Amino acid sequence: MSSIAPDPVEIIEGDSPVILGLPHTGTWVPADMREALNERGRALADTDWNIHELYAGLLPGATSVRATFHRYVIDANRGPENESLYPGQNTTGLVPLTDFDGAPIWTTEPAAEEISRRLAEFHAPYHAALRTQIERVRARHGVVVFYDCHSIRSHIPFLFDGKLPDFNIGTANGTSCDPRIETVAAEICARANGFSHVINGRFRGGWTTRNYGQPESGVHAIQMELAQSTHLAAEAPPWDISAEKAERLRPHLGEILRALEMLAPELVA
Repeated sequence: MSSIAPDPVEIIEGDSPVILGLPHTGTWVPADMREALNERGRALADTDWNIHELYAGLLPGATSVRATFHRYVIDANRGPENESLYPGQNTTGLVPLTDFDGAPIWTTEPAAEEISRRLAEFHAPYHAALRTQIERVRARHGVVVFYDCHSIRSHIPFLFDGKLPDFNIGTANGTSCDPRIETVAAEICARANGFSHVINGRFRGGWTTRNYGQPESGVHAIQMELAQSTHLAAEAPPWDISAEKAERLRPHLGEILRALEMLAPELVA
């Protein structure tokens, strides 16, 4: 892993009304923070492995905003006030103290001052970039369809029972987008042979979806949480993408993105 710090955000500007958010594919951890992680934390198991590669090229012209830092540095899909996304359920916070299995990841947990520094150096630039792109795209098209790209292991007893569906569509219980967006995405998932889906199940959309999804203002947000069994060779190190699985999955993801792009002009107020 390179010791040279990357920019906290990678931006690809396009001319489509669709913006892809990629808050959890980054693996950069500054040296001082890596030293504070324990062996389990340094494994970075809770990464959205290869998701940026999975979506690459599926919608030419789409804008993408990708965090290069790991979610253990600070989670770009949590609110700056660290409010729980799922009250009463196990989850992780703004700076996670455990992994998705509930095991501690730090030898020295970050103090409040350190978390404030991370907010300023990592979280704030990501969201500033995202807001800039939303405003640019809305000015061009009169509407934005923000599609937040995620993945997670299909079995995590600490977070949910049983096996997670393959496609997990989140629209904050229908409040973050026009209902036609949810319907279009769900219909395509339902036609995908051999894949399962759910709408607003265990994952209803993170802080990003809930914060930016303001249909009345022309910004429509939807989250897609993929079970990693749909595209990884194994849900374990080295977390390699399976070419065969990706070849089977990508056409369905591409169909969703193209359908949302075609729908966008109908959403202009």
